[in-house]
Amino acid sequence: MDEDRVRERGGPARWRRHGPPWAGHPQDAEPGSRWPWRSTLLLTVLVLVGSDFAAHQQQGERAALDPFARVLLLVAAALLLWRRRHPVPVVFGTAAAAALYLGAGYPYGPVFLTVAVACFAAVVAGHRRAAWTALGMLWAVHLLVAHWLYRWLPPSGDRPASFGQEIVVATWAVVIVAVAELARTRREQWARERAERAQAARRRADEERLRIARELHDVLAHSLSVINVQAGVGLALLDSDPEQARTALTTIKSASKEALGEVRQVLNTLRTPGDAPRAPAPGLDRLPELVEQAARAGLTVEVTGEPPRLPPGTDLAAFRIVQEALTNVVRHSGSRRARVHLDRAGGTLRLRIDDDGPATHADAGGGGNGLAGMRERAAALGGTIEAGPRDDGGFRVLAVLPAGTGEEQP
Repeated sequence: MDEDRVRERGGPARWRRHGPPWAGHPQDAEPGSRWPWRSTLLLTVLVLVGSDFAAHQQQGERAALDPFARVLLLVAAALLLWRRRHPVPVVFGTAAAAALYLGAGYPYGPVFLTVAVACFAAVVAGHRRAAWTALGMLWAVHLLVAHWLYRWLPPSGDRPASFGQEIVVATWAVVIVAVAELARTRREQWARERAERAQAARRRADEERLRIARELHDVLAHSLSVINVQAGVGLALLDSDPEQARTALTTIKSASKEALGEVRQVLNTLRTPGDAPRAPAPGLDRLPELVEQAARAGLTVEVTGEPPRLPPGTDLAAFRIVQEALTNVVRHSGSRRARVHLDRAGGTLRLRIDDDGPATHADAGGGGNGLAGMRERAAALGGTIEAGPRDDGGFRVLAVLPAGTGEEQP
């Protein structure tokens, strides 16, 4: 088995670098987690003071606190300082200190609180098996000491513990595990919610980037196509027909000015969120402008049907689809005539753009992002796009878009 497989299975190759999985690593802690100084200091004081109080209450029944007992209490409490970075060694260390404390016959007291806190931290960090094992070992030690080894261990004259006390200890352990599991579940739920919110934010950002890319493509492709055609006309007629060349240059100036305005409008969407748009989005009410621009590029466009009232999103998509289809006719078709038909039936708008061809090269309908952008626009609204050559040699783009109730303003 090669090292990559061993690493994937968490085997020896990984253990050599980080130690076995039951040892716990600093990586298990949350990134940026801080040392819990304050809570550990507070627990240490509570354990030491509480143990003195418990020794006073159980005087004559349990062994008195001596320096060794205080060292055990201090070690058990101080280990909690590493409970976030090394939860597994800490839970076993506190359990061992508590077992020694219990076996030496010292008074019952808050030493078990250190085990509870360590178990809680281990379960929350995902080391449930280690926490349960440590609790089980401590309980087993308690059973041995309380019902068998008490004859040979201090304090002298001790008697076996009642089984009612064992039920209390078992209940205490179950409560610790239950609370820790609840905290772990809640923590995982918060982590999932944070991940889902981050994913949703990334998805919204991706959708916004795609929307802006489509807008820029549609604006620039149409305007630059007009500019390219008119530049060719101007160069061809510069010497033979200066007046016609002047007309072509005027068209280039107008098209470039309009393109700059639309690009500026698209880029304005990247301003501070919450700002209102400075200009309305284009819609089918600007269809005559498209016809005029196409005419400047030498394309005659015949429009049938009246532009209906549409929701803003549908109105913009319909305008961009017609714009892109006419741009493709100018760039990729040998025909100088195109037909745009608008038909609204109920809640559906049908847009049909035809040209008579023939195609000037293989990419008859546009081989770039134009058709893909049209399909994305239609799909985002729940509509469809069909585009392809006709049997008579022309090309057709058919868009079916939801048109709403007809009461929306464009």
